Parts: sequence; C-alpha cells; structure tokens
Amino acid sequence: MAITGQLDLASESSRDDWKKIQIAYFSMEIAVAPNMPTYSGGLGVLAGDTLRSAADTGLPLVAVTLLHRKGYFHQHLNTDGVQTEEDEPWKPETLLQPLEPLAAITIQGRPVMVRAWRTDIVGTDGHIVPVIFLDTDLDPNDIWDRQLTNHLYGGDTFYRLCQETVLGIGGIEILTALGCQPTVYHMNEGHAALLTIGLLQQQVADGNLLDATQDDLDAVRAQCVFTTHTPVPAGHDRFSLDQARQVLGEERTQALEKFGCCHDGMLNMTYVALRFSRYVNGVAMQHGRVSREMFPEYSVQAITNGVHAATWIQPSLQALLDERVSSWRRDNLYLRFAIGIAPSEIRSRHLDAKRKLIDTVRERVGVTLQEDKFTIGFARRAAAYKRADMLFSDPARLNRLAEEYGGIQIVYAGKAHPHDQVGKAIIHHVIEASAKLTSDHIRIVYLENYEWDLGAILTAGADLWLNTPRRPYEASGTSGMKAAMNGVPSLSTLDGWWIEGCIEGATGWAIVESEDEVQEAESLYDKLENEILPLYYHYPDRWAEIMRMAMAINGSFFNTHRMLYQYVTNAYFPGDAPLRRKFQPELVLTR
Repeated sequence: MAITGQLDLASESSRDDWKKIQIAYFSMEIAVAPNMPTYSGGLGVLAGDTLRSAADTGLPLVAVTLLHRKGYFHQHLNTDGVQTEEDEPWKPETLLQPLEPLAAITIQGRPVMVRAWRTDIVGTDGHIVPVIFLDTDLDPNDIWDRQLTNHLYGGDTFYRLCQETVLGIGGIEILTALGCQPTVYHMNEGHAALLTIGLLQQQVADGNLLDATQDDLDAVRAQCVFTTHTPVPAGHDRFSLDQARQVLGEERTQALEKFGCCHDGMLNMTYVALRFSRYVNGVAMQHGRVSREMFPEYSVQAITNGVHAATWIQPSLQALLDERVSSWRRDNLYLRFAIGIAPSEIRSRHLDAKRKLIDTVRERVGVTLQEDKFTIGFARRAAAYKRADMLFSDPARLNRLAEEYGGIQIVYAGKAHPHDQVGKAIIHHVIEASAKLTSDHIRIVYLENYEWDLGAILTAGADLWLNTPRRPYEASGTSGMKAAMNGVPSLSTLDGWWIEGCIEGATGWAIVESEDEVQEAESLYDKLENEILPLYYHYPDRWAEIMRMAMAINGSFFNTHRMLYQYVTNAYFPGDAPLRRKFQPELVLTR
C-alpha cells in the first residue's frame, strides 16, 4: 500500500478528499491516453509520464490542462512529402466525467465561464491522480469564447494568451471551487504562468492587485515551482502589452509590470514564472546551464527528464523483466538488474518488437522491411534545429555503406507545426532525398501522423536511435530514453539528455560536435562505418551486450520515478524533512 494512503477519487469526490491533494501540476498539454488527442509531442508525453509515475508512487497530486476538443492535428503527407493537416475532433463526454463546479474568469473585460472534466490515472497500488480538463464550450459564453479550448497551439498570439488565461487563472478558480487547496503549484513550461496571478488575486482577496506588496509576492512564490523546457529566448511565450491589456485588463497588466514580468516591452511568460517561483529548473544538466546563461539573475537548477518505464517498454520485454526483475514496475532503479539477463534473451525480445515495427510499416505504407537488416529510427517533431536530413548529407557514402555491410533500413516519422514552413520543408527534403537513394540495399520510409502508439513501436523496434540536434537547442529529448528502456542504443549529438546518458561504445555513440555541419555529418558516417555497422553485422553478441547496457544503465536512471523523487526532494518539499521522508520510500525504496 502507498504510504500516502488512498484518495477516494474514483467517483465524484467530497471536498475532504480534494483537500488531501498537496500538489497541482499545470500543463498546456498532457498525453493521458492514445485515444485522447490532448498533446502534440514531447512536452505532453512528459507530462503524462510524470502523472503515471505520481500515481505509481502515491503522490497526492492533481493535474490541470485544457480540453482541446479538436486536438492538435492529423497529419497527411502526399507522395512528394507535402504536409497537410486536419482537425482531430473527439468526444470528451464519452471518455471523461463532468465535474459540477463552474468558474467565472474575466477575459477582454467580460465574464467567461469555465467548466471542468476529469479522468483518473491509476497507479500500481490503486492510487489515483485526477486529471482536470478545462472547457469553455458553454452556452453562457459567446461563440468566440466557446472556441478557446478547441485547438492545442492553434490560432494567433491573441488566441494563445486567452488560452493561457483559461489554463492559469481558470485552473486556480476551478481548484478553489472543488475545495482543493494544494501547497505546491508546478508550472510545466511558461504556458501555465498566469496561475500566479490567480494565486495573487486570492492573496489580496478583494483588494487591488496594484496594492499587492512584496510580502504578497513572497506568499505566492512560496507555493510555486517552475520547469522551463526551452533553451532559446525566441521559444518563450511573449505577448505585446496591448494584447495583455485587452485580454487580462489594465489592473492585471500593471501588476505584472510592477513585479518585473515584462521584458523588452513584452509580457514574457517565462519571466512571469521566474518572478513568482521559489524553485526553477531546466530539464537536463546542459539545459540548466543554458538557462542560467539566459536568465543570470535567477537561480535555475536542473532535474533531468525521464520516461515512464511501464508505458514505453514493449510487452515482450516487460514479460521478461517480470520474470527476472520483479520490482522494476514500482522502483525503476531495479532496471539496473537487467545487467544480469543474458544478452541473447534481450536480443530475442527485441526481435519481437522489430517484427511489430515491420508489420506496422507494411500496413501503413506497403513497404516490406527485413528483420535481419540494420534499422535506424528517427522520429520527433520536424523542426530546423533537429536536422532530420543530416543523414542524407552524403547519399553516395550512405549507399556504399548499405551495400558494403548488407543493408540499411531507415524509418522516419514526425510532424511539423502547421505554421512552421521550415519544418515542412525538412519533411519534403527527407522524402525527396530518400527517393533518390535507389540502391537495392537501402530502404527508407517516412510514416505520417507520428503519435503515441507509433512512437512506442518505433522506439522499441529500431536497432539504433538517431538524433541530430544542433547544440544547444535540445533541452532534453525523451525519445532516446524510450529507446534505451527497450535496449536500443542511440547515436546522437551530445546535447540534452545524451550528455548524461552516453557511455561511448557501451550505451551508444556520440556524434562529434563541430561548428561545421559537414564535419558533424562526417562524424555520423564515420561512427556508422567504423563502429556501429561492423558490430551489428559481425559481432551480434557484442551488439546484444550494448543493448543490455543501454537498458540497465540508462533505463534505470532516465525514468520519471527517479525524476519525481528529485522534484519531491528538491522542489516540492525541500524544507519539510518529515513530509519528504513520507514520499521517499515509495519513490525509491519500494520492494
């Protein structure tokens, strides 16, 4: 049983049950289930994995997000690699439970009603983490306000600011209406930063926000934790002060200016979160350093991301772990014991996952891959800095390597944001370059509509996970962590999590960094030619040992159970040793 006890949240909860919750986790997107299009990619998947680990480890936590009735988008690629998009509508009433309380917030000077839906994430011991989805599609609201919770990352900056108002201020009001009074509010990226204004409004009660004092600011700061995921200034949400006045009103905007939340004449959500948080962290060791350079006036720590092991390890391998490492589901540190599993058994279970990938490729695009051929996986959001086309820098050499070693198969996937023309051009270039590689020894496919299920199949079924971000733009990255959980080594630029995860020749390989991208591409090819392909084709037992090391070394650390332990210890309850100890046994020492 969980040390924290069970919360009676399986049905409509009493106010006493909601009062047991001590942590509120706010995120613009959360990947709760594959059939709910409430996420776009890594940020949402991380949020979902965090909640799954919170449920497994008994944390008294509630999550708050937006409903996104029309999802992110469904991707279509034509034969030339041109991306088009369409909505992903779903029916919340078939999957979620409506909650009774409504909240009224003010946007553009008028009241907007917000209601809440919920679903539950249930942990290994039955502990429940409720997830609240905020919705403005209500009859009292005008037609424009009703659409505010339709599209994830849709519309213009004005729409986005309205959405972030619903998430931050609306989320605080809904929790209050439920009788939920957490002691910690965790902002997963700056989209949720306006929850601080909701808390400040409660702090001054009926008073004017402009009368708020430093003591009031400190009272809010004592409750707030902020995780930033963006390693470049341009990636942080910024809004003009005119937009802020229109959406938030003069009083809130002036209060934000008063407390130093504006930068370069813009309302900057990262600065809102920084000013109002007692603890701030980046999502990898390197990202923490980059963030401190961007915001030198603030103390920025680092807690490296992870993934939820029981979600991303493929079924055949899970069954093997259940036989050999009985406690791994509740304490992912026990994945270290995978080092005692015979490499041949890991290789055999990997073949099950590879066959699943081969079946998926055949079903989706009609191409038949071969299970004995070396298969590279590359799947992530299509963005310029991720350099998905680096592998095609020297197509003649790639062809030669495929012919010399007996074959290379490459499986790509990834969406570009609908407004990202550069990202769309990269997809087109990858598919165009693939068509020009005509060797019988090389096969390349690009799978459309990259999402949860496909991501799980790819990260488990590939033989090598490739990642080529331009430093220092990869805040963390988690797809390589999922691959490692399945015994799939990485070849990657030393950025994000891979700086911490790469043991050269043991858990994977590093692409040598250079200011010259041609030289970086040469390093990629050199590693393939001189180390990776020879090992895979000529020394299969040694390759299987590397697979085992990737799982035992990286899988046992880069998981959300360990990540949450660090949040509990360093961010949530750093000054409360008894309370911290209350959760630590569940997070680390469970048998």
